Amino acid sequence: SSQNLSEEFAEAARQLKKEAPRIQFGKIDVTHQHDLRKEFNIREFPTVKFFVDGSREDPIDCKGVRRASAFITWVKRRIGPSTILINSTDQAEAIIHADDLAVIGFFKELHNDSVEVFCETARDVPEMPFGMTASEDVCANYSIQKNTLVVFKKGKPVHNEVLEDGRQNKLDLTRLIKTFTLDLVTEYNLETSVKIFDVPVENHILLFTPTNSDTFSEIYENYKSAAAEFRGKIIFVLVDTNETRNGRVFEYFRIREVDVPAVRILNLTSDTKYKMPADEVTVENLKEFCQNYLNGKAKLHLTSEEIPEDWDKMPVKVLVGKNFNRIVF
Repeated sequence: SSQNLSEEFAEAARQLKKEAPRIQFGKIDVTHQHDLRKEFNIREFPTVKFFVDGSREDPIDCKGVRRASAFITWVKRRIGPSTILINSTDQAEAIIHADDLAVIGFFKELHNDSVEVFCETARDVPEMPFGMTASEDVCANYSIQKNTLVVFKKGKPVHNEVLEDGRQNKLDLTRLIKTFTLDLVTEYNLETSVKIFDVPVENHILLFTPTNSDTFSEIYENYKSAAAEFRGKIIFVLVDTNETRNGRVFEYFRIREVDVPAVRILNLTSDTKYKMPADEVTVENLKEFCQNYLNGKAKLHLTSEEIPEDWDKMPVKVLVGKNFNRIVF
């Protein structure tokens, strides 16, 4: 909530006052400051912006950061180095085991495009430590031969991403790395919904199924297999249809009991929904659906009755899903 974030922000300000007194923290209630709201195009609350060198132009947005510790890291990485330079295996191991998640960049040399993209990505992912090395010994210890980004979870490597100059960009790497703060498949509930929306991936796929059905374990394994292939591109969510608290989600997707198991993709930016054409939740069907969606070939799912022929005859127009957007907006 806004209140919660405000408290974390204040806590970060308190701690940074000692460590970095040059950084000033301020709070604005834009309900009374319409000019500022307009100037900085504030659309959602709370919004945190970082102004550099006294300039009002192009402040840096601080998005998806909710805890004081992450605020502090985010700010420090803006004004100083964003990654720790690793010179020994012991140093690498200390970073890898210090937290649940850690990201290490292994490079042949520390001056190329990939290193720059890696350091920029580190600035936007303050939730975990970032280290980088060009030490042959350290690379050899982890059997790494190319420029590679490795995500470690609980001390074990869970993802290797080969970095080629000019191939990756900061946003793609940020999305990929942030998905590791979620499980491969995240079960939807009040607590996880906040985490899901914090990850900057706009494509969500949802599997609606009762978790106590006979076929659940098989369907779930298939879903997890497909999830591994689309990490960083589509977030995989599981919605238990037996859970009454998920009622609003079923309503939003117009899911009825007779429809389950059902699979839908939601694009958050355009608020468009897509239905998996196949009924069976197999790895092949899921992969085909996701790939078609990413290639722009999936068909929009309009849960609507047909537009009545005489919808326009009377002063009060008849709206259904299919003509709602066009007429209203």
